Amino acid sequence: MQNQSRIVIENVAPQLNQGTVAIKRVVDEIVNVTADVLVDGHDVLQASLLYKHESEKSWSEKRMYPTSNDGYMASFQTPKQGFYAYKIEGWVDYALNWQHGIGRKIDDYQHVNSELLEGAELLFAIIDNVLPEDKEYLLHLIFIFKNTEKYDEAIKEATSERLTNILKNNPEKFLTQTSQEYPVYVDRKKARFSTWYEFFPRSASEQEGKHGTFNDCHRLLPRVAQMGFDTLYFPPIHPIGEVNRKGKNNTTVAQDGDVGSTWGIGSKYGGHKDIHPELGSLEDFKHLVAKAKELGIEVAMDYALQAAPDHPWVKEHPDWFKWRPDGTVQYAENPPKKYQDILPIYWESKDYKNLWQECLDTLLYWIDCGITVFRVDNPHTKPYYFWGWIIAEVKKQHPDVLFLAEAFTRPKIMQQLAKQGYTQSYTYFTWRDSKHELIEYMNELTQTNQKEYMRPNFWPNTPDINPYHLQGAPESKYLQRYALAATLSSNIGIYGPVFEQMIDTPIAGKEEYYMSEKFQLCHYDWFKENKVTFLISRINQIRKENESFQQTNNIQFLETGNESLIAFYKWNDDRTNETLTVISLDAYHSQAGSVQLPLNNLRIPHGHKVEVVDLITKNSYHWFNEWNYVELHATLPFHIFKINK
Repeated sequence: MQNQSRIVIENVAPQLNQGTVAIKRVVDEIVNVTADVLVDGHDVLQASLLYKHESEKSWSEKRMYPTSNDGYMASFQTPKQGFYAYKIEGWVDYALNWQHGIGRKIDDYQHVNSELLEGAELLFAIIDNVLPEDKEYLLHLIFIFKNTEKYDEAIKEATSERLTNILKNNPEKFLTQTSQEYPVYVDRKKARFSTWYEFFPRSASEQEGKHGTFNDCHRLLPRVAQMGFDTLYFPPIHPIGEVNRKGKNNTTVAQDGDVGSTWGIGSKYGGHKDIHPELGSLEDFKHLVAKAKELGIEVAMDYALQAAPDHPWVKEHPDWFKWRPDGTVQYAENPPKKYQDILPIYWESKDYKNLWQECLDTLLYWIDCGITVFRVDNPHTKPYYFWGWIIAEVKKQHPDVLFLAEAFTRPKIMQQLAKQGYTQSYTYFTWRDSKHELIEYMNELTQTNQKEYMRPNFWPNTPDINPYHLQGAPESKYLQRYALAATLSSNIGIYGPVFEQMIDTPIAGKEEYYMSEKFQLCHYDWFKENKVTFLISRINQIRKENESFQQTNNIQFLETGNESLIAFYKWNDDRTNETLTVISLDAYHSQAGSVQLPLNNLRIPHGHKVEVVDLITKNSYHWFNEWNYVELHATLPFHIFKINK
């Protein structure tokens, strides 16, 4: 295709899949845009970053500045939720090119009468676009450029800084080249910073052996808030199937009184738009959601697209399931796990449009009940484009709604779910335990293009996962794992009270809890306090008070001289809040080392005093050197320092 423009624009970043997938930001974040912009020969080229919100008709413009090797850069902020678009525009700037050329000739003592006349024509072309005070100045320049008697004044003004600024601010763009548009999706700030707590409402009863209710949960809300959690996640609250119901410890035969798995959704009492009758009424649930919001807590619902054999969908919409020749439906499997109490949905059904609409209607139903956060169960077992569609449909009407993808699966699958619109993602942190593993994984999340679209949510445990390193572990290991999650990632969560009470009995040889709460009622001393509960509360408070912990990507790992000590520096975007965290990965012994301060990033000269304040103990230290001694004991295996300069 013929193109007369002389400008080439390439390597535009950040962008995903050639601009077919939106990068992500939250309100008031910055998008730093880079591109290579080239022109043949030696002419002066200029480039601009153009951007706008979907609600705006006109583009805002920022001039890009050159970096190195024909690279250009500019930034824009995202003050509104929703979609933004940006693109790059480049052109040969003949006016600036003229000024550059005449300046070199003047410096070489060449006579430039002809060049001044060319300049007069260039100024005349832009004179109607400039500010009134500049118009008078340009008229004067045109006059002296044409008047040989004003030659000395003319060559002085031709290279003036004032003229340079006028030319830059009022370019005459000729044969511009424009890149394609690239999308950005902007969420509310909770997409980037949230602290989750998970518990089963049916285990909230004060009386052992009695099914808990939403009303029982009310007394637990202040505890969740006081510990610093802002998101309360409930596993499915819907009726539980009675056909093929699971018994305790995932046995395939339920005994009288067995309550079954909450993920075996649907029975004679209803399906995905209904509530388990023993939990209470819809009004009870709405009241609980409202009370939680009064305490600064959003209730997150589980969105699990599967059905028990006696779910109403099975009879009302048989085409939504794949029937075998003998009239049965293959139950769900995730080898070696088997889910005899769950029927997978048949996503290749000819009736898929009605299926998709019902799935959307279910989300909209609960959103109308006050829910703005969903944890989605096993999204990787459903079509990717289904998620792209349904998340987009929800966001059109309810941009505040957030989606967490529960997908512990292959990396590219997790990444694809994030690209389809998931707000946050479960991660491999649950299993990353050594210094090398943690640094390698964090660098993958924060130093590759994953930082543009995949927001990690670090969970030390879940009802499904009792990791080997927590089984039989001392208290210090639980402290270490929570400190790691809470300071490395801005989105974190725990399954409690199992985590903070260090309930860790496994099924032998498996990363699963023995007598798992997934299949039975449990009774807890909900108001039991220990060092873990105290330090979780303190760390959560520190996260709320320090913006450097309210994002994940601004991180630099530091040398310690000890493989059992991990240290990292974090900062907020304008570097008004800077922290340094040191964590011992040894749960049994004291560890010591020297932490290397990142003096260049801190903009601190060698020998300058730096005050670091331990935000846990409130102790203050003055460091004068690049390398500084630290020692950590298993009783308190971390320092969280705020840096004061």
